[in-house]
Amino acid sequence: MSNYRRYYVPGGTWFFTVNLQNRQSDLLTRHIDKLRAALSFVKSRRPFLIDAWVILPDHMHCIWTLPENDSDYSSRWRDIKKTFTRTLAQRDVWQPRFWEHTLRNEEDYRRHMDYIYINPVKHGYVSRVSDWPWSTFHRDVREGIYPADWAGNIEEFDAGERR
Repeated sequence: MSNYRRYYVPGGTWFFTVNLQNRQSDLLTRHIDKLRAALSFVKSRRPFLIDAWVILPDHMHCIWTLPENDSDYSSRWRDIKKTFTRTLAQRDVWQPRFWEHTLRNEEDYRRHMDYIYINPVKHGYVSRVSDWPWSTFHRDVREGIYPADWAGNIEEFDAGERR
């Protein structure tokens, strides 16, 4: 068994990838309202900032920043997974773990933001980032962080993604 080590930084910012057990499933988008409700429920009890998020049928990527003096993202993920799973009539919904990366600087942050937003295009779900409905990209366009026609460079984001 692998020896997993998590890096906990109070008030830190992390990039996460969370996968369904069945990578051919569409549970996350088919039950988007239940996923949003689970997220809201957990976030109301254990606040954190959602810097970016994209939800695909079988996995999701996001960036969170936790409150000062708080580094417990693992409990939040456990609670989101459990709360969502309870709303479904099935078991073994999630892969047991998640992948996390502590963001080190502005360049690291920017590259992971871009990776999140280009992901639906990379997987062939849409041809334009703005066409994917389950993404905070739309919020970031409204706030002037990204232009509506932002396309990114797919080749730049191929490294590290597991299907």
